[in-house]
Amino acid sequence: MRLQDKVAIITGAGQGLGRAYALRFAQEGARVVIADIQEDKAHSVEGEVHSSGGEAMAVKVDVADPGSVRALVDQTVERFGRVDILVNNAAIFATIKMKPFEEITLDEWNQIIAVNLTGLFLCCQAVAPHMRDRKQGRIINISSGVVLMGRPFYAHYVASKAGIIGLTRALAKELGGDNINVNTITPGPTETEIPRETVSPEQARAMIEAQAIHRRETPQDLVGVAVFLASEDSSFITGQMINVDGGLNFN
Repeated sequence: MRLQDKVAIITGAGQGLGRAYALRFAQEGARVVIADIQEDKAHSVEGEVHSSGGEAMAVKVDVADPGSVRALVDQTVERFGRVDILVNNAAIFATIKMKPFEEITLDEWNQIIAVNLTGLFLCCQAVAPHMRDRKQGRIINISSGVVLMGRPFYAHYVASKAGIIGLTRALAKELGGDNINVNTITPGPTETEIPRETVSPEQARAMIEAQAIHRRETPQDLVGVAVFLASEDSSFITGQMINVDGGLNFN
């Protein structure tokens, strides 16, 4: 129960890694806000938390919309009284079509940046005043190991995730005086229930062989690090990037 009675907003929590973070945070005693643009999936995860004895609230949110983000934080404070933890997990990835960067349209570029980077920025802006008022908080930003790889044919995605690392370091400096820790996790290729049409079985096997630990990464490999960064055990860690990829990349 390392997060007993903490209030955690987790974006993109209706499926995949976000769902795993939400379930584990609830197991650790947190009251979890399941924030997702897919409202039905958010309510499904809310039900899973409740069925296991935890406390959760599902909220529909479009992280690229400032008004929607403000409403998310307002509903959280109205229901639970505060925000202790923000996990910025929402992102567009599984539906991206791999293509040379010359073929990426401006609309595609803007959409990825709007959700993956601007959305994260807006969520940080919305929770910061509440955390400042209480002189404590944890912000955990989910970037990606593709930043370390320089992976081709995902230029817009790689750029959006690289921006998260820079923003994390800037915010750590700005918010540290108010006892707010800001850190980044960079997951490697992770197997979830979300289908990925752009990665062939051969590509997946090649990734596993390139890792130091030769098995597919799962959400359970990441949730412990997120709990650590949300807990008091990491109180003197901020502005850092923790890479969790089985030894695919060394930063």
